[in-house]
Amino acid sequence: MSTYSLKGRVAVVTGAASGIGEALARALASRGASLAISDIRGQRLDGLAAELTAAGIECLARPVDVADPAAVQAFADEVEATYGRVDLVFNNAGVALISGVEAAPLADAHWLMNINFWGVVHGCRAFVPALRRAGGGHLINVSSIFAMVSMPSQAFYNASKAAVRGFSDALREELRGSGIHVLCVHPGGVKTRIAEDARVRDLHFVATDAPTMRRQFLAAARTTPAMAAEVILDAVRAGRSRVLVGADAKVLDAAFRLFPARASRWLSGLAKRRRAPSPAAR
Repeated sequence: MSTYSLKGRVAVVTGAASGIGEALARALASRGASLAISDIRGQRLDGLAAELTAAGIECLARPVDVADPAAVQAFADEVEATYGRVDLVFNNAGVALISGVEAAPLADAHWLMNINFWGVVHGCRAFVPALRRAGGGHLINVSSIFAMVSMPSQAFYNASKAAVRGFSDALREELRGSGIHVLCVHPGGVKTRIAEDARVRDLHFVATDAPTMRRQFLAAARTTPAMAAEVILDAVRAGRSRVLVGADAKVLDAAFRLFPARASRWLSGLAKRRRAPSPAAR
């Protein structure tokens, strides 16, 4: 285990108003890090920032749409100007779309890709110069176990998370020797709001109605955001390049490694038999 300490570090977390992002912000604060948090949901974000500030944590909070590269760059500039450095960047913001390929409006597909994939790209491009100026640091990009296995109704989500994985792997090699470590995170089912907040267009592959889909997702998701945050921060401290979050992610990753051509078919068949939707493993 690396001796890398989070105390006194400046950590950026996108998608921090709920779920894994909020849990990461709280866990980082408990370890003495200063925070720069963002989310498109400004009211929730402000509530978290007020709570952390009241507890004596340095916390800069800004409403930022990660799909907007200019907004992400402005946020990066403000963070570095405020704190003088950046040490860790958690590109966590993400959304879900429940729809078959034929039924999905292309506008929804672009919306998802602009946040899940391009949001990660924008975050990396905006903050890498600051990490270089700090002498190194950590980029943490949140992908999904759905980067490896795929589900009907999740084609665009699967594609976005596979893109994050490929992007992160290439960027890691480009930054090798720079002191900037790239960690790609692959959560399984985590009890977040992602199913509740998903755009739902076509459910017939996974459930009979949206409330049932959301209930089944929460029942199937065994990992809490706090648990996910601890696994991610342990991986950061250890200097790892890849981490699976949750027992389900480990099982599905093993299935993919053993049977890469059949793992998605097996998962889809299992979900169909159980009527257990996976609106987004996250």
